[in-house]
Amino acid sequence: MGKTYDELNDKLTAFIMAQKMFFVATAPLSPDGHVNVSPKGYDSFKIIDSTTVAYLDYGGSGIETHAHVVENGRITIMFCAYEGKANIVRLYGQGSVCAFHDEGFAEKLAWFPEFDRARAIITVKLTRVMDSCGYSIPFYEFKGERDQLKRSHEFKTIEDWHEYRYDRNPESLDGLPGLVRPK
Repeated sequence: MGKTYDELNDKLTAFIMAQKMFFVATAPLSPDGHVNVSPKGYDSFKIIDSTTVAYLDYGGSGIETHAHVVENGRITIMFCAYEGKANIVRLYGQGSVCAFHDEGFAEKLAWFPEFDRARAIITVKLTRVMDSCGYSIPFYEFKGERDQLKRSHEFKTIEDWHEYRYDRNPESLDGLPGLVRPK
């Protein structure tokens, strides 16, 4: 039987930090909007304190999570055990987006020393933490990170990369504002 927690404890923190991948789920307020679930890899997740976490939004083809969090803040992050004892941990909370052009971005990017750029940092104030058995989750062997995304970013100057993000991520599938160029 799963348990509910008000905050992260040492056991949950150790489990989370041992995982190589996590999933982020968000949805727009519109009942006709698309629910989005995104897998995340790399060393892109940080626990700030027992009720605050953050992850590096490296940037991809879509901007759903970013747009949904800006619109309504609702976010769920899920970790699954693919080796060792079966377990699933879900983090529920209210998110905020700090895009690369926002004040405070450099300080938040410093939480992720392996990265010199990101589209945004998503910070989540936790409202509920739950774990469950995860008995149906299969075993998988971690073979390594894919490097394609990192390599694709390294070929552009930071200025060109910013322009690329603005051009590629102006709105979500449902027409919500995505990465909005500052005025």
